[in-house]
Amino acid sequence: MRTSFKWMSLAAATALMVSLAACGNSDKEGTNTTDNGSTSTDKAENVTITFQNIYPDPNTPSYKIAHQIGDQYTKDHPNVKIEWDSLNTDQQKLKLKTQAASKEVPDITIVNPAAQMKDFVDAGLFAPLNDMLDQNGLKDTFQEGILDFYSFDNNVYALPDGNNVGVMFYNKKLFEQAGISAPPATFEELIEDVKTLKSKGITPMVTGEKDTWTGSFLFMNVLLRTNNGPGFLSDVAAGTKTFNDPAFVEAVDSFEKLVQAGAFQDGATSMDYNAGESLFKTGKAAMYYMGTWATGAIDQSDVGADVGVFKFPTVNGKGNADEYMLAPGSAFAISANSKHLQATKDFLNYFMLQYPKVSFDQKNAISVAQKVDGDFAAAGYSALQMEVAGLKGAVKGGDLSFDNTMNPATSQAHLTSIQNLFVQQVDPASVAKEHQSAFEANK
Repeated sequence: MRTSFKWMSLAAATALMVSLAACGNSDKEGTNTTDNGSTSTDKAENVTITFQNIYPDPNTPSYKIAHQIGDQYTKDHPNVKIEWDSLNTDQQKLKLKTQAASKEVPDITIVNPAAQMKDFVDAGLFAPLNDMLDQNGLKDTFQEGILDFYSFDNNVYALPDGNNVGVMFYNKKLFEQAGISAPPATFEELIEDVKTLKSKGITPMVTGEKDTWTGSFLFMNVLLRTNNGPGFLSDVAAGTKTFNDPAFVEAVDSFEKLVQAGAFQDGATSMDYNAGESLFKTGKAAMYYMGTWATGAIDQSDVGADVGVFKFPTVNGKGNADEYMLAPGSAFAISANSKHLQATKDFLNYFMLQYPKVSFDQKNAISVAQKVDGDFAAAGYSALQMEVAGLKGAVKGGDLSFDNTMNPATSQAHLTSIQNLFVQQVDPASVAKEHQSAFEANK
């Protein structure tokens, strides 16, 4: 499996075409393809498709997009019912693990790329989707190389909703209130801004660290800088480095300085992703580090007009700000044991064909994993959306998250260790040793 692909530039995003029309094809179980990529079943048996997802908030663009597409499909196919199982990210991960243990995976579920989905694939729980990708030209709608993150042994097992990078969103109005004229370009400046904001009674940053991946995602961007570029985890896996390496110890030390400076809201470890993001969207914090998938929801929030975005800064003079935490999106997988496998594939084929167009119409297409037909500026996309698109157009590479790279047991030890840094100050060298012990025990 390749681990790199061409990131969508702003020019490409406004020019590339998605082919949403195909006709005359036929597939299994007596289904015929219609002009909009949907299918009609000759012998229309009543079907309920369970769609497990991570869109629990009806106010977010992601929820609206999914339900708009699903509602249209069921309107066109009265025999099909979509049963939505909407959870926050960590709840969904835990529930899927339980379901996988009993081989009762929903018809459609959410998985993350690479290492996080490998065990499910190895257990034979997901259906290969190559045949469905060939239907209606769906495969050609995806950006170059993005499907590699969801492929094993030449089979694609999930279809991503996004192609994202980690950025720092900031509230310009709160920065101005604190007397900060520009976002920080170095980690040292970031620490100073945190202290300044704190002194003015403004919460500097928010995170939903009850969902432990959020803190890890931020920490890994620090490591990307202290390592002077990507590849640290790959080097550990290859045996050319260990977690005791100075770059990792320095990353822990720097991250702890951010925490000890009072960067995060009180009770960060008791708030999940949605609660943490809500604090930023309601103007209760100045900064929020997250993947660009959050752009649409932030843009449509109370503070959207006041929000800008900046690259994660250099750390101790190290790193390239145009290298990012890469976040090929969560993806839709189909249960290999679905009682109505073809009907589920037909629906997901339709869903993904419609996804870029509906996302564009909902002002949420900046970070989709598919090619987009449309001019963002002419369509009225906001200054924030265009700023994010501009950053993405200049990406020079980066790293995947820890839990998308390492095996699950080592990843869990890492997530717990980083969460602990929000609670207490720990010797960075001991954190490194803790990681190395977990890696050696589980490699």
